[in-house]
Amino acid sequence: MVPDDRKYTQEHEWVQIDGDTGTVGLTDYAAGELGDIVFVELPEVGDEFSKGDTVGTVESVKAVADMFLPVSGEIVAINDAVVESPELVNNEPMDDGWLLKVKLDDMSEMDNLMDANGYQELLGG
Repeated sequence: MVPDDRKYTQEHEWVQIDGDTGTVGLTDYAAGELGDIVFVELPEVGDEFSKGDTVGTVESVKAVADMFLPVSGEIVAINDAVVESPELVNNEPMDDGWLLKVKLDDMSEMDNLMDANGYQELLGG
């Protein structure tokens, strides 16, 4: 499941752009590899990060994984639903299981991310 309406990172995050805001989440592949997610730690609204910065962690019964921001900007929203019910990331990673929204500092950073075809190739398909 690799929708073509967003861009992807080597670390298995996705970003979907609406105007100057990007919604960020973990891919279906990442959620599957992590296993049952039991805890999600997200940044505060108003925090600013550069592309590639660690912005939170996702803890599963198998591992704890850092989450990296695919673009630079200010956090404008977090998904409280995944904080309350982390299993949303497993059940709907590409929709209701999104993690945060960021106001992009530099739209050109999107050019360095993979499209759906490139991400599918990374996965070996």
